[in-house]
Formats: sequence, structure tokens, C-alpha cells
Amino acid sequence: MLKVSNVSKSFNGVKILDNISLEVLDAKILGLAGPSGSGKSTLLRCIQKLETADSGSIEYNGKTGFMFQDFQLFPHMTVLQNLLYAPSIGGKNLKNRAISLLKDLGIEFKKHEYPRSLSGGQKQRVALARTLITDPDIILCDEPTSGLDVATTNDVVQLLKSVNVNTITMVIASHDLDFLTKISDTIVLLRNGQIVTNINPCDISDPIGYLKKYYK
Repeated sequence: MLKVSNVSKSFNGVKILDNISLEVLDAKILGLAGPSGSGKSTLLRCIQKLETADSGSIEYNGKTGFMFQDFQLFPHMTVLQNLLYAPSIGGKNLKNRAISLLKDLGIEFKKHEYPRSLSGGQKQRVALARTLITDPDIILCDEPTSGLDVATTNDVVQLLKSVNVNTITMVIASHDLDFLTKISDTIVLLRNGQIVTNINPCDISDPIGYLKKYYK
């Protein structure tokens, strides 16, 4: 379980997270919604320890993996090399595991190509494979559908659901409410660094309409 308790974070005197508390059960998907500047990405970065919270605590068991909004693939490395460069990973079977992941994600045929030749959806799959090769217990995704068309976004939904089944906890920050309602067990909406509502999308007839009210 991931537990965030009374977490606050400020930058240059501006409070970005204001006493945030939430819990995510194992193998569940939490969606983080909210307008730009609401604190979604900062919360993810605090969980990943890319940022240090000013106060409060973040507790979880196991290991986290982070998927960046802009994928953060090394442009001078092939797809396979990007996976093999994953930190703190070793062993003679690493290359076999990398190829197996690419095959599972439908992009094994791209393993010797460079990121510049990939589509947005293919880059997303490489980024996911690079995260999975570290065997995380929790995956943190920052805007995973940013810049993707509707068809590719639907592919990402199915992709993340297939990864999540009974194994991996996910926290996904996104502006795309349609995407979040399709994939999340629970959605928490942040505004001005605070949680203003949380819902189970399956319990509400129009979850997108409900959430949009809090953007005004």
C-alpha cells in the first residue's frame, strides 16, 4: 500500500502541495486529475523522491518506477540500449528480459531503432518497458497520453491495464479526464495543491461532468 500523509511542498514561497493525504491499495490504479499547477506532477515527484516534501510522510513497500511525460529516452541509444541502460539492473538474462518486454508490448521489431524514428505511442511503450525492466511494485506516470491521438490513447489504456492486472500499483497524473475515467479505480482531483474531491468512476453516471465542475 502507498500512504501519503499530510504532505506539503513549496517552491520559492509558493505552496504547491498543501497537506495532502491519500492511500492507494496494492494493485489498484489511482488517477490524479486537476488543472495545470494543481500539484499533480509535484506529488508524483515527491513519491519518487525526485523532490523532497517540506513536511509529512510518504510510505510504501517495494520499489517505484517513474514514467516521465516526455519519455526521457536517450536519443543516441537504440530502443534496446535504452532498456539495458536501466540503473541498478544487471545479470546475464537482462537482454533476454528486455527483448521479452518489447515483444509483450508489440515493439520488438523496433529494438535496433533510435527514438527519433518512433511514433508517440511507440515511445510510450519503450518508456513503459524501461520502467518494467526494473521490476517496480508501483508505477508513477506523469501525463502518459500527452500529445497522443485518441486511438493511441485507447491503446495506452489497454496497455496499462494489462500491466496492472493483480500485480502493480499505479498512480497516474493526467489532464485527460476521459483517459482517467477509463483506467482508474479511484480519481483524486487536486486544485491549488489540495484534494477537493475523490470518486470511483464506476459509481457515478457522468464522472467527467462531475469532475469538470471542480475546474471552474
